[in-house]
Amino acid sequence: MSRPPRAVIVQRRSPEERSHLEELASLAEAAGYRVVGRLEQIREPDPKYQIGPGKAEELARIVSKSRADVVIFDNELKPVQAYNLAKLTGVEVIDRFQLILQIFALRASTKEAKLQVQLARLQYELARAKEKVRLAKMGEQPGFLGLGKYEVDIYYELIKKQISRIREKLAKVRRHRSLHRRRREALGYPTVSLSGYTNAGKSTTFYALTREYVPISPTLFTTLTTTTRLADFNGRRALLTDTVGFIDRLPLLLVEAFRSTLEETVYSDAIILVVDISEPVSEVVRKLGCCLDTLMEIGAEKVPMVVALNKIDLIDPTTLEERLHQVSRIAKASVPISALHQINIDKLKSEVARRLPGYAEATIFLPWNEETPAVLSWIHERSHITEIKYEGDGVKITLEATKPFIGKLTGWVEKLGGNIHAKIGAS
Repeated sequence: MSRPPRAVIVQRRSPEERSHLEELASLAEAAGYRVVGRLEQIREPDPKYQIGPGKAEELARIVSKSRADVVIFDNELKPVQAYNLAKLTGVEVIDRFQLILQIFALRASTKEAKLQVQLARLQYELARAKEKVRLAKMGEQPGFLGLGKYEVDIYYELIKKQISRIREKLAKVRRHRSLHRRRREALGYPTVSLSGYTNAGKSTTFYALTREYVPISPTLFTTLTTTTRLADFNGRRALLTDTVGFIDRLPLLLVEAFRSTLEETVYSDAIILVVDISEPVSEVVRKLGCCLDTLMEIGAEKVPMVVALNKIDLIDPTTLEERLHQVSRIAKASVPISALHQINIDKLKSEVARRLPGYAEATIFLPWNEETPAVLSWIHERSHITEIKYEGDGVKITLEATKPFIGKLTGWVEKLGGNIHAKIGAS
């Protein structure tokens, strides 16, 4: 069995900036690397190496001593910086964006996700193509291999053509997704999106609400494609969609590439935003703020939202109370839960149900005939029956359902010779 590639992680930061090395280490591990060294420096960026020349020499020694295969920078690297660092250390040097791209490539399982990852990679490469080819002609280093054979303009145009082809393919996939969305809307169910910081427990929450398994893992970015299942929110049924997790400083190219996936959140009727409340409060606040910023960036800030403060089983009641007080200033509608242990899931369902639009109450009388059992079964599947009475030659039902469903039901009831009274003004 081959060993995982070894990585040294690096961050250059300003005095007021916090350290990102822990999260960078988690990202590196999610990509399959074993972190064997760390380096951090507080200073202004150096044009040649990003870190200072002295630190760059120290980095080369760490790489040599730890027999590292790659260096990963938290900072965005210019091609010339990556080239100089690769020349100095003798290994490939990548930045945070390239690392996240590698994770996305590993996790992508659908045609759409794979195309989105390719698009983001090519757009990143396009902005650096001309400089990378020029540098490669000076002497190829790890990460620049094979580029020296290209002419600058030819390589640039080649990438542009690849981007154009992928965009055409994605346009077809998005039309297919739009068709699926219209079909779901035709069913009359409202939609709920599960959002949240990566590794906050979204997929576990999805299982708690639907009893349907989706991939669950302690590593970051387990979910890259959407999964939609029917869920019951205290009698109000809705289609629940698990979506890609957010992360602080998610590169804009990836936000753009995954926009069609993230649109599921924009078009939803309500959002469940999952936050890991067991982390230090500064992290909880930071990650919650990051999620809210991302939702605003994709245009979903006006969608009704419930914040699920997950993993309460990992902290004591006093700590939980303190954190709830601090988080309440940001998260107005929040419910403390443990998705893993099914704690407060009913309360979460109740809060979501209150935000689902388009529900109305109706009272129906159906006479008995050979079609009545099938219609009753259909009503059971699509609505929340609050009362049912069998009366001689028929059955009287009081139910809550979406307005489109009640509209369809009206035709069936009248066709069977029954009657329906709907309170359409109900929420």
